[in-house]
Formats: sequence, C-alpha cells, structure tokens
Amino acid sequence: MRLQLDTVEDTARLGARLASTRPPLAAVHLHGDLGAGKSTLARALLRGLGVTGSVRSPTYTLIERYAIDGGEAWHLDLYRLGDASELDFLGLDEAVATLWLIEWPEKGRGGLPAPDLEIHLAISGQGREAHLRARSETGQSWLARLTETAS
Repeated sequence: MRLQLDTVEDTARLGARLASTRPPLAAVHLHGDLGAGKSTLARALLRGLGVTGSVRSPTYTLIERYAIDGGEAWHLDLYRLGDASELDFLGLDEAVATLWLIEWPEKGRGGLPAPDLEIHLAISGQGREAHLRARSETGQSWLARLTETAS
C-alpha cells in the first residue's frame, strides 16, 4: 500500500488509522532516512492508542515504554546503536510488549521481533510517501483492515 502524506496532519491521520485497526500483538519496523517522519508516525500511532503526556523520541534512550489498552508499547530508535550485540543490554528478551515500533531496525538485525508490518517513509516534495508492506498473516489482516477504513 502506498500513501502520499502531504502534511503532518496526514501523517497523524495514518497513525490514528493504524491505531484503530491494530491487532492485539504486532511488530512494526519503520524505515526511512533522517527526517522522513518515522518518529512523527510512531508518535501519532501512540496518541491514537490513547497515550497522553509526553511521547518522547527514543533517539538517546534507545527505548521508551508506554501503557496502552491491552498491554504495553515499546518504541525503539536504534539509530545510535553501534552493533546489534548492544541489544543484549536493553533486556528485549524479557519484553512483554504487545506493540513494537522499531525505528532503524536494520541496526538490530537478528535481535528484534520479526516485523508484521514494514513502513518505509520517504520525503516526497513538501510531504512524505509511505509504503506499507505486510510481512506476516497478522500484517496482512492489519493492512486489510486499514484499507477498509480508507473507504
């Protein structure tokens, strides 16, 4: 699925739609260059799930955890990770997350949950282009529900 996101509000609407169609357990890998909108989309999705208060980018902390209906969302930003072995220090093997939002997943290859949904974001003119790709049955059903909400 390809979407043109002309404004920040379009990105927020996509995040809200992702939140409203979210499966009970899912991992989302967010790809894109610096400034492509990964954190903006993750923040909008978390807001759509009812997270209030500060939604910080985990650029420096690597991980932020949020209570959501039905569990916990873990938002990771692995941009500053030097090597995938550094994931061992984050305690991901003990994680009880029901939603994973992982920016720069290629930096943690081999130590992360497999994606149900991959979202590639790219700057396109004054806005962004989002390419969503299912990587599991869970992701396929999520994309199907997302497509239904577009109608």
